[in-house]
Amino acid sequence: MWPKSCLRNSQPVEDLELTKRRFGRAFWVVMNISWAISGTECELQKPNMTENGLGNRVLNMDTMNPNVKRVEYAVRGPIVQRALQIEKELKEGVEKPFTEVIKANIGDAHAMGQKPITFLRQVVALCVYPDLLEDDKFPEDAKSRARRILQACGGGSIGAYSASPGIEIIRQDVAKYIEKRDGGIPSDPDSIYLSTGASDAIVTMLKLLTSGEGKNRTGVMISIPQYPLYSAALAELAAVQISYYLDEDKCWSLDVNELRRAVKAAREHCNPRALCIINPGNPTGQVQSRQCIEDVIRFAAEEHLFLMADEVYQDNVYAEGCQFHSFKKVLFEMGPEYSSVVELVSFHSTSKCFMGECGFRGGYMEVVNMDPEVKLQLTKLVSVRLCPPIPGQALLDLVVNPPQPDEPSYATFIKERTANLDILAEKAKMTEQVLNTVPGIHCNPVQGAMYTFPRLSLPEKAINAAKEKGQAPDMFYCMKLLEETGICLVPGSGFGQRDGTYHFRMTILPATEKLKVVLEKIREFHKRFTEEFS
Repeated sequence: MWPKSCLRNSQPVEDLELTKRRFGRAFWVVMNISWAISGTECELQKPNMTENGLGNRVLNMDTMNPNVKRVEYAVRGPIVQRALQIEKELKEGVEKPFTEVIKANIGDAHAMGQKPITFLRQVVALCVYPDLLEDDKFPEDAKSRARRILQACGGGSIGAYSASPGIEIIRQDVAKYIEKRDGGIPSDPDSIYLSTGASDAIVTMLKLLTSGEGKNRTGVMISIPQYPLYSAALAELAAVQISYYLDEDKCWSLDVNELRRAVKAAREHCNPRALCIINPGNPTGQVQSRQCIEDVIRFAAEEHLFLMADEVYQDNVYAEGCQFHSFKKVLFEMGPEYSSVVELVSFHSTSKCFMGECGFRGGYMEVVNMDPEVKLQLTKLVSVRLCPPIPGQALLDLVVNPPQPDEPSYATFIKERTANLDILAEKAKMTEQVLNTVPGIHCNPVQGAMYTFPRLSLPEKAINAAKEKGQAPDMFYCMKLLEETGICLVPGSGFGQRDGTYHFRMTILPATEKLKVVLEKIREFHKRFTEEFS
């Protein structure tokens, strides 16, 4: 209620409430003038009104977590928001010089038209609707996988929670998969944690690692260019980002001397504790050599750093002479001098590779040489979120435990798996070749993963025009590309790049014919853009 003493003439409270509702913010302007003139004191504190006329909120831009305001995620940033607006405009009949928006900004394979692997979807369908187990249309090996997964679920239903680290038999299957992948190096199911995609596991580990204040704040080394998940998570956790640069002139290779430079400079203002590696690379598409991985492991041991190996693209290797080597395999092959001391966590996901099942949010991490007491804390931390999605866990089990040669689904599975990877390899090569025919664009070989990160040569006039708009030059370029062609890319500034260089990240996932259209539109646009700003 509003006390009578708030009005000089003791206007009835009911009238005051009516006046307040009718005139909103203007009411307070009048009251402030009245109080100032009369000197009357109000018994209640006047609310601090916001611009929309509502009262003082508990949560506002001044009181919210300041770390959240520093978070940026370019992959779904301003370019993508504008792309969504343009899609709405097209539906509303607004005329554009194109008929559709092509989103080449994110590694979402199925959104770009990739077909699901039949066996994976069959088993998940059986798990979701067990009555289908009586349907003769499903092969017996799919049914047996579904029965096994359902028997491991509470109440025989994927609608039940699982243990926080994940369903036991699936963690066992992941451990067997890792052992087979790494040539027999043992893997302990108790060191496997299933997760909501790899992203959730990465953020969980960064939470464990982050501590300290001032110069003792945790520093985490990440590559530049980097996947924005890392910089966003570090900002949210108030940790220190330690940038090390990949060598673009050597196909985005990693130089240990650059790691040494970065960690030495960082020790002046933080406590470096972890080194993140993405292999194969995102957004740069490079595949690290075995020698490079050995050098990184030695560096981590020398500098006493926790290694985080993001290996979600491990099946996506295309270039001749390139091969995926897991950090764990190389670590153990280097002998006890390293394998008994270097702390490592590696990540994998169902979202990439030949599966592309992003929406299921399946993934895992394996920890090596983790302090047993810290491991208990990790288990406690993952338990706060109860458990990863059970359909995602089921899908992950099929990735690590696929059909075998003596099973009825094997031939189709291998055919579909091979086709998906072969098509990606063709598109990787085509993307590199076409972009390198465009004067002013330089594209390194796409050795692996699902992206290219070409360098742009931009006219000085365009750079100045971008500055006038308060935009990074490659943001200016990508926004203009979107408005004129409907192609949605992500500016290199959203991933980090050396000063004075400009890039964009583009996925190679669109269907082959559509990718040809995208590349041709980029070629034509770049020519027009260069002429306009020359």
